[in-house]
Amino acid sequence: MTNFTSYQRVLDALNHKEPDRIPFDLGAAAVTGINVKALRNLKKYLGIHTETLVDDDITQLALFDDSIAARFPTDVGTVKPRAPSHTPLSKKSKQKDNYLYLTDEFGITWRMPVKNGLYYDLYANPLADAQTVYDIEKYPWPDPLDPERFSDMIRDTSMVIDEKQKACFIERMSSGMWEHAMWMTGYPKFFTDMLINPKLIQALMEKILELKMKYWGKVLELIGERTVIISCADDLGTQESLLVSLDLYKKHIWPYHYKLFHFIKENARGKAYIFFHNDGAIMETIPLLIEAGVDILNPFQVNCRGMDTHLFKKDFGDVLTIWGGSCDSQYVLPKGSPQDVRDETRRRIDDLAPGGGFVFAPIHVIQGDVPPENIMAWWETWQEFGIY
Repeated sequence: MTNFTSYQRVLDALNHKEPDRIPFDLGAAAVTGINVKALRNLKKYLGIHTETLVDDDITQLALFDDSIAARFPTDVGTVKPRAPSHTPLSKKSKQKDNYLYLTDEFGITWRMPVKNGLYYDLYANPLADAQTVYDIEKYPWPDPLDPERFSDMIRDTSMVIDEKQKACFIERMSSGMWEHAMWMTGYPKFFTDMLINPKLIQALMEKILELKMKYWGKVLELIGERTVIISCADDLGTQESLLVSLDLYKKHIWPYHYKLFHFIKENARGKAYIFFHNDGAIMETIPLLIEAGVDILNPFQVNCRGMDTHLFKKDFGDVLTIWGGSCDSQYVLPKGSPQDVRDETRRRIDDLAPGGGFVFAPIHVIQGDVPPENIMAWWETWQEFGIY
């Protein structure tokens, strides 16, 4: 087939076919973008003089303007919910001592160092003292059906698919269910309560599932029969292992992934591909994720224990698409030479590209300390070796 549109190219990859070239994404998802400091350095390197703005305060994700979109054209367009009109718990960024603090719509407080801060870190958990199911029920949760969230969704979806002829990536209203639950209570409390207070954990996960289902139900109603990519997330792993045992994950967390993903697919009038962002050493969760309904695994963190791209492709490459996995982002991309980046990127292309099922994207957000020379080496390697 000749004259592929971006839309056709991505769909072929997701259906495990080889299009004309590997689809490319930089910045369509919140987890495939670039830190504002790295983008400023890259623009300076390329002689681009437009102002660089922050798209997300907490992650310090950069907003892609027209100058960068023209320099790095992607095959994927984004549809994002608008900020809700009513957020009584949120507080704008404010400096105290040597930190900037902000509180999001869920009441979670984040902070970032004023000097040399790259992003906001988790600071205060609004359900740190929760002990009972009633504590979960009485909490002032945000409204997932706030009309402002959806005000431009029909227009934006049409623009991505019909006008730009790109694959359509629809963002979530909040982070993953388990991840968000742990942010609400704090990690130590959540892990402890999984063992000693499971009713509290169940109530919290049920509440977040309820919010997610309401949000995605409205999204699916609005977009109708269109084919879209649905953004879901939960970081299940650390550098060396899962956050909890596989048995605990399957007992307390996996049922909610299963319920949400099946809800989305059952309520979609068109094809809905589940994109699941999942960091760390998570290879042993893959069969469960497939059973739950995941179609796309992101980012495939190649330098974590057991995360072998060659073995993944052999065992799961006909079922799951890797969206990311293109270059080690912890060591090679920020600290290697441009040649190191080229060699690493070429190896990942060789492993993941055959037979489709691969979207070339960074492994998570390109961080603020990545040299522009390395970003260009990464992108140029895709240009050279990303042709089928």
